[in-house]
Amino acid sequence: MNIAIHLQRAGRAFPQSVAIAVGTRSIVDYGTLCGRVGKIAHALRNRYNLSEGDFVAIAADNCPEYLEALYACWWAGLVAVPINAKLHSKEFEYILSHSGAKLCVVSSRLSAGIGGLELDSLEKIIEIGSAEYTGMYASPELELVHRDANDAAWLFYTSGTTGRPKGAVLTHRNLLAMSFCYFADVDQESPWRTIVHAAPLSHGSGLYALAHVMKASCHAIPESGGFDVEEIYSLIRDHHNVVFFAAPTMVSRLLKHPNDVDTSNLKAIIYGGGPMYLEDCLAGLTRFGPKMAQLYGQGETPMTITALSSLAHSENNHPDRYNRLSSVGIAQSAVDVRVVDECGNFLLAGEVGEVVVRGATVMHEYWKNPEATKDTIRDGWLHTGDFGVFDKGGYLTLKDRAKDLIISGGTNIYPREVEEVLLKHDAVIEASVIGRADDDWGEIVIAYVVSRSGARPEPAELDALCLSEIARFKRPKHYVFVEELPKNNYGKVLKSDLREIDKLKK
Repeated sequence: MNIAIHLQRAGRAFPQSVAIAVGTRSIVDYGTLCGRVGKIAHALRNRYNLSEGDFVAIAADNCPEYLEALYACWWAGLVAVPINAKLHSKEFEYILSHSGAKLCVVSSRLSAGIGGLELDSLEKIIEIGSAEYTGMYASPELELVHRDANDAAWLFYTSGTTGRPKGAVLTHRNLLAMSFCYFADVDQESPWRTIVHAAPLSHGSGLYALAHVMKASCHAIPESGGFDVEEIYSLIRDHHNVVFFAAPTMVSRLLKHPNDVDTSNLKAIIYGGGPMYLEDCLAGLTRFGPKMAQLYGQGETPMTITALSSLAHSENNHPDRYNRLSSVGIAQSAVDVRVVDECGNFLLAGEVGEVVVRGATVMHEYWKNPEATKDTIRDGWLHTGDFGVFDKGGYLTLKDRAKDLIISGGTNIYPREVEEVLLKHDAVIEASVIGRADDDWGEIVIAYVVSRSGARPEPAELDALCLSEIARFKRPKHYVFVEELPKNNYGKVLKSDLREIDKLKK
């Protein structure tokens, strides 16, 4: 079962339907897109000598060619490795090296940087928009390559507690089950007409593109390539039955816009990737009506753990309404979700434990990391590292995020990665990074630093160090210099205490 069969079906059944638009400009229909994908797939297999199961990376900003490249990989029987275009060059280097990608499709702005990396496995870089890229359109069309449902399709890199990203191997079966859950649990109302890709196609928005290819929807890419409040409202006005995936911080920014915009064409805002404040949720329902849905998922079970449907959002008279709006919803249809104690025993409603998941969307493994796989998937259950509690109605409320994960603007940031960079400075003895609540970003990164006596570094020095090692969005927004960090009897830094201290400093 090759997930690209849905594009083939759309190309045959709805050849004249608009497949991709940039802003309001129609770029390509499904018949043409399907043909291009088959031709690119032929070039990948024959011109560039890739074999079934080889890895192809895509390091690109949101653009029409992104979906072409993604589906061409699958059409050719290859495995796609989408990479966040905002990452630092060292992070690109690690992912490309670790995945063993033989070819990389890149945006023009990233071409030189990635081309300058020394990678043994990477044999070819193709820049989107170049003569070499468009030259692939002249290839003959490749017949869709059969793939087993359990074959790898998408290598999804998700940050780990060590700061090194782990590659979750997602199969064609995983992606198919995720897409069915989209219709069953997240976006339940027909028709499906337009999905706006305001969030990166390398992550949630790209994953949900699959469901919309199944329905031959229009994929609208903003002219800006990302999230701009004015442009999003313009796209809602000019397209029909619009849905899009957004981090809660994006929703918050939409709500701050003057309330004089026609949103009658809005079908649904699907939010996830971080906590939504109850006040923002209620404000969104007031502003947009019953057009909000929530998902809770991880890269290891893509977009699919629980969901809070638009119907659940609109139950104004339910006696437990506010608690439900503060939850992440009920288990999605393809998975079994439980909470367990430290021994793995299932807990009852009202008892807090670690959230575990099993089902058709759970990843096959972590690429080249059997120890992490063994630690994360135990007895068939994916251990999420998140802690939560079910109510008697089956609604899950998250109580804590394990591993001290920071979610800023819908993007995961792991403190240890930032701490390890700060400790490279000669004047830094200790560093502990936490998240501070922020109205615009959800959380911002705060670094508590213990420096050598008389050698306190300037914040600008630490900024420069971070920018040389990690992506800009991971850099601390503030540095707080302290004499010592709060620790327990074993010498472990107590981040819970540090967060309480930080609240008093705000």
